[in-house]
Amino acid sequence: MAVGGPFGAVKEQSSGLYAQTMAERGFAALAFDASYTGESGGEPRNVASPDINTEDFSAAVDYLGLNPAVDRERIGIIGICGWGGMALNATAVDKRIKAVVTSTMYDMTRVMSKGYNDSMTLEQRTQALEQMSRQRWVDAEKGSPAYQPAYNSQPAGDAPQFMKDYYDYYGTPRGYHKRAVNSGNAWTQTTPLSFMNMPLLTYIKEISPRPVLFIHGENAHSRYFSETAYAAAAEPKELLIVKGASHVDLYDNKAGKIPYGRIADFFSKHLK
Repeated sequence: MAVGGPFGAVKEQSSGLYAQTMAERGFAALAFDASYTGESGGEPRNVASPDINTEDFSAAVDYLGLNPAVDRERIGIIGICGWGGMALNATAVDKRIKAVVTSTMYDMTRVMSKGYNDSMTLEQRTQALEQMSRQRWVDAEKGSPAYQPAYNSQPAGDAPQFMKDYYDYYGTPRGYHKRAVNSGNAWTQTTPLSFMNMPLLTYIKEISPRPVLFIHGENAHSRYFSETAYAAAAEPKELLIVKGASHVDLYDNKAGKIPYGRIADFFSKHLK
């Protein structure tokens, strides 16, 4: 299996933990950095796009399928947080992927184009696109991209709890890694452009007849992403809501909430 995510993380964080745990349960598991981030190649640094990051999963499947120790007809993938959406998109288009699990899934195209809980107005969207479109000229004249503010400050006391949870993971020894975008680095200012007009989950029904397991925390602010995707997907599909878990609780096992046994059972059943 190939494991990616969360969005803005590196393989030494959540994806590496999931891969290591699945390897301990008998699976050949690969955690990888997204193109243009971490130890993967690509310039400029810290750029993301739904197309490139979907392709990253397929490239990981290429790699696994060329390994003589791997049965290329028994490959699955796991997408964590923003890479959950990429994993679903990759599975819909890449028929070599036989089963997919998403954990604490974000649809990055939805949240970037519509805001949290689809709260972005047309005026706000237009203003954002206007600013980023013109930023391209600035970047082109300079010959290098401008970056968003670094993700390295502790949220204010009145900030949403999920922002505090993010900082607790990425900004403290719990999950900090110097190469992670979310640990004191930043995406380019124009990164959201490619997400604003390309819905990732348009073809989610085409995952069928291959199975998908959605896992999300009961108390996660992002739970609606998995619930909406689950409703849109075709059978066979499963939605597992982890009681008492927040979004970040499924990044690592600090709270003992990641259902590794359930994930292993799912792949053991469907990667036959």
